[in-house]
Amino acid sequence: MGRKADQTKGVILAAARERFAESGYEAATIRAIAADANIDPSMVMRYFGNKEQLFAAAAEFDLRFPDLTGIVRSEVGTAMVSHFLARWEEDDALIVLLRSATTNAEAAQRMKEIFAAQLMPAIAKLVPDEAPRRTGLIATQVLGMALSRYVLKLPPVVAMSREELIDWLGPTLQRYALG
Repeated sequence: MGRKADQTKGVILAAARERFAESGYEAATIRAIAADANIDPSMVMRYFGNKEQLFAAAAEFDLRFPDLTGIVRSEVGTAMVSHFLARWEEDDALIVLLRSATTNAEAAQRMKEIFAAQLMPAIAKLVPDEAPRRTGLIATQVLGMALSRYVLKLPPVVAMSREELIDWLGPTLQRYALG
């Protein structure tokens, strides 16, 4: 694929992420995404085939989860909260996925796959026998925080600094990971 095609795909994906994040999966349309990208809808179809495939590409997300075995055990919870906040704030793909997962089974499945494939192996290195349960509990906190802060924008949660969130959630994730 040439440079122009890569640029066009990039513009489409950026527009799709914004539209999915703003409108959710159900309300977002190929036409609206194409209009946002200032291109013909046929170009969206050319590069991505259909709305489901476009969503899958827009919702592709790497947690870039660190190796927790290299972190002082008493700081694992703090490190996880800090990492998740950084990921949510630097890439809107997870917000797109979270917003869409509340109304779309495919998006919910994608979110499950991301956490199972990327978070569970990191937790399994720390507590092999209890990784699924602990990963699930960690996800409840991380997803709840993200939903409250980045999607619902609950004023008390939005008003908290990163440091405050880390201080409040770190001990909970610490307990879930190793407690």
